[in-house]
Amino acid sequence: MACSDNSAHNAVKDYYGKVLSSTSDLKTSACSSRSAPHPLVCRIIKTIPSAVNDKFYGCGNPIPLGIEGKDVLDLGSGSGRDCYVAAALVGPQGSVTGVDMTDEQLQTARENIDAFGTTLGYTPKLKFVTGYIEELKAAGITDSSADICISNCVVNLSPNKPKVFTSVFNALRTGGELHFSDMYADRPVPASLLKHQSLHGEGLSGALHTREFERIVTTIGFAQPRVLAITQVDVYDPQLKELVGDIKYYSITYRLFKVRESAESAGYVTYLGTIAGHEDKYVLDVDNTFEKGVRVSVSGSTGSVLSDSWLAPFFNIEKSGSPQDKAADISSAETLMKATTSCSANVCR
Repeated sequence: MACSDNSAHNAVKDYYGKVLSSTSDLKTSACSSRSAPHPLVCRIIKTIPSAVNDKFYGCGNPIPLGIEGKDVLDLGSGSGRDCYVAAALVGPQGSVTGVDMTDEQLQTARENIDAFGTTLGYTPKLKFVTGYIEELKAAGITDSSADICISNCVVNLSPNKPKVFTSVFNALRTGGELHFSDMYADRPVPASLLKHQSLHGEGLSGALHTREFERIVTTIGFAQPRVLAITQVDVYDPQLKELVGDIKYYSITYRLFKVRESAESAGYVTYLGTIAGHEDKYVLDVDNTFEKGVRVSVSGSTGSVLSDSWLAPFFNIEKSGSPQDKAADISSAETLMKATTSCSANVCR
């Protein structure tokens, strides 16, 4: 790994291992969840040991429901909160692996597993490994071993984002998904900001421009990125606000599917209502919501995702065989940013 990568990693380790002791130390709203999680997730969060919850620095809710029995991988798992939630959702037959490079965070994550198992009533297949998200194989994560990969406000901290997304693509099984929340900018961030510790630690200097992100992931082989949620990030600290100037930052929850898109997959789908917590409707992204039992037409891209991904069992698929614009029902993040304003962070009450 290059010296510059090591320097960036060490800066992040210091920031999250030593500078921050709890969420109250943050200088932006970036690393605090921007919207209330699903009620099922909220109930689980309330059962997680406080030591884990107190060191949660995520910027969204990147955990899909309906993942019972799945194998989940968490990039930059930190204190482990999202892993603990996922462990409850996958149940005793599924597994969850968290990857992190910060010793202090890993210690918190590991030492609370037994207590959480007592709460669940079974020993979860939950583990935390030391490693870098750019080098998942080196951390013991084999190719095609995960159904779902999650991440919460971490990828922006990486000095080599294409390597992260390539590593995830390889770790996912065909039909798998990277379901993650992260920080993005409405324009390229100047290189001069990269060396500022707080800007980097808060995810501001390393935030990708959305266009660059979309180019990277589609080149690697992911289907067209889908936005599930987007909110503008507030910068509280006056000095940081002056440094970033007119740049606007957003917390975006994206869905990236490892499927091959085809215009021939256009047709009709009907949601079966069989995902617990989404019995009445299922929100795939900001553009596509499916009511239970209602037959609707979809583009080739959406048809490919619903028929060829882990979501397939929850839908009745009718491919029309008539080519249509494969991405006709997907909005770009850049378009959504223009209509998005900041909002107060919500938590589970």
